[in-house]
Amino acid sequence: MSGLAPLDDVRAEILGAVGALEPVEVALVDAHGLVLAVAVTTSEDVPPFANTAMDGYAVRAADTAGAGPDTPVRLRVVGDLPAGHAPDRAVGEGEAIRIMTGAPMPEGADAIVMVERTRAEGVEVWIEAEVDAGTHVRAAGGDLTRGQEVFPAGTLLGGAHLGVLASVGAGTVRVFPRPRVGVLSTGDELVESGSGRVEPLAPGKIRDSNRPMLLALVAEAGFEPVNLGVVRDDEDRITALLEEALAQCDAILTSGGVSVGDYDYVKAALDRLGHLEWRQVAIKPAKPLAFGVVRGTPVFGLPGNPVSSLVSFELFARPAILQRAGHPFRFRPEVMARAEHAFTRKPDGKLHLDRVRVEWSEGGYVARSTGNQASNALAATAAANGLALIGDGDGVQKGEAIRVMLLNAAPDH
Repeated sequence: MSGLAPLDDVRAEILGAVGALEPVEVALVDAHGLVLAVAVTTSEDVPPFANTAMDGYAVRAADTAGAGPDTPVRLRVVGDLPAGHAPDRAVGEGEAIRIMTGAPMPEGADAIVMVERTRAEGVEVWIEAEVDAGTHVRAAGGDLTRGQEVFPAGTLLGGAHLGVLASVGAGTVRVFPRPRVGVLSTGDELVESGSGRVEPLAPGKIRDSNRPMLLALVAEAGFEPVNLGVVRDDEDRITALLEEALAQCDAILTSGGVSVGDYDYVKAALDRLGHLEWRQVAIKPAKPLAFGVVRGTPVFGLPGNPVSSLVSFELFARPAILQRAGHPFRFRPEVMARAEHAFTRKPDGKLHLDRVRVEWSEGGYVARSTGNQASNALAATAAANGLALIGDGDGVQKGEAIRVMLLNAAPDH
């Protein structure tokens, strides 16, 4: 690919090359955060029987006619029915059964009088409210009916989904598995970090920030991170590590060694294993990118500068791996915000992605820069919750609309 490639073209090409993982059957308790590969239908009604929504008395609605605080109706209590027990007798005319929330409706009863509207006296109860048939009664199949589709394929399973699936007796579900994503840092200059021990820096050395950052971003996206460590600039060693990773990972991220002029250890190792495309994308930061599908596994060569590495992950790797996991929503949400100050830039044929803080103020979103926008200035990125997408030109003036890709949940408003 010659020259600068448009962002949308590169993303479309990558997504077109990445397929979903083969679905697997997992226990319901292990399905949180996964995506249904097939629709789920229920073979039973939910609830399976009519039951009470309140603690109170199961009655015949007709027996409460005219009841009120000043004109109570007296009924004879003929039993108690806690949740989890089947009724052993019917409710006849002038009778009531004391009942607890969730207990089955006894035969003959068609309404519940909540306990707060009653007054018990021995084996009798005074009813102080008139009720209609169906009051506080949950009908059988009122939530779901037998044969109904519960969730379609492509549903991302959250806690409430698991509760519903448990209610219909789904012990297992067929889902796309959680992708295992290997993260490898390369370079003679790197000192390993994030493992609990801190080594002093010798001249020319820097701490490896990309790997801890990318491992965390992988986990935040719902994937399973695989720490492939730090490897020196040794083509054979890099090749051997990547061979191992290809056998156990569903996607691989490397950082460094993809820019023009970089030493070609990573490039050479990857080219020994399969074909990758080395691109210059029309964005700033994160212009250099390598991508290819090697032995069925997507491999992303991300830039070495930490901000560029993060932005490349967000724009290219995260959406592609979400697609691998069958996710219906692959891209971060975007909002229109008001620029709190001018975002100046010069025309260069690229889309600029400035790190910003987005907040809700006076009826709309407001975006402000978090500071130094250099591709190695990670501290300003840590303070950001969005990337401002500033098209080619002279920038955005104070008060003008600016498009922002949110990196986490939208600010409260």
